[in-house]
Amino acid sequence: MDLTQLQLFKDIVQTRSISRGALQNGVTQSAASQTVQELERCLGTMLLDRSRRPLEVLPPGRLLYDFARDVLRRNQDFLVTLEELKGGAGGTVRVAAIYSVGISDMSRLEEEFYRRLPAAQLEVSYLRPEKVYQAVLDERVDLGLLSYPEATRDVIALPWREEPMVVTCAPDHPLAQASKVHPSDLENTEFIGFDEDLPISKDIDRFLRERGVRVHVVMRFDNIQSMKEALRLGHAVSILPSPMLREEVAEGRLSTVPLDCTLNRPLGIIHRRRKTFPRAAQVFLDLLRDPAA
Repeated sequence: MDLTQLQLFKDIVQTRSISRGALQNGVTQSAASQTVQELERCLGTMLLDRSRRPLEVLPPGRLLYDFARDVLRRNQDFLVTLEELKGGAGGTVRVAAIYSVGISDMSRLEEEFYRRLPAAQLEVSYLRPEKVYQAVLDERVDLGLLSYPEATRDVIALPWREEPMVVTCAPDHPLAQASKVHPSDLENTEFIGFDEDLPISKDIDRFLRERGVRVHVVMRFDNIQSMKEALRLGHAVSILPSPMLREEVAEGRLSTVPLDCTLNRPLGIIHRRRKTFPRAAQVFLDLLRDPAA
């Protein structure tokens, strides 16, 4: 067995799919199947039940998976420590973020990161929340940035910042002239919401329900950019994080009105438990947690 085989097998088990594991490792499904067969031949036992969908991991396969995770993590720790001993000044930090973290925020963080560590590289992927979690679990990234972070058995969640939520609408909407909005002012209004499976959607629904407010949801989206466009062109309202609206408000394309009660969107940082960070990743994590940054 070599590290490439162990990485491929780990990804196959985590995704419960030979084809998805192959895709993550840049090999064909046929090559991935042959690797599993070779591992089974060498170990003299079946590892996976490929007749089931999703495939079932047999007890020997679970044992090999745990072994692979341990070996790959120790290999990563070794490479990180070796780089430190060699005095490496650079390195790469890989980050997965939800779309609404904001390109402007990330640009500002990137600028400060390169000031602190000029020889390093920052790689950022923008994904849906569930894919941010999966990228962290699969160790394809060092850090994940998302809203409503939740810790799990394998993932640590750290608080990052709180973003105030505000009522958002077109400048000619009647609510745009208000100094503050009480939740009851939204009763029976046309409302643009987030996709129902997103944590922010559930939080807004809870907020309105606890105050006995019913809105008429006319559209749902999975990203803030689409919601802003729909608000600008229509007569609906929404509740969105204030920092995501600075440009539109400054240019007069949207109006925002504060709620007369507190509703915040929490943003957090997630990473694998017991993870040894490359120097670049540790510098970026320290930057995120620096209140002055």
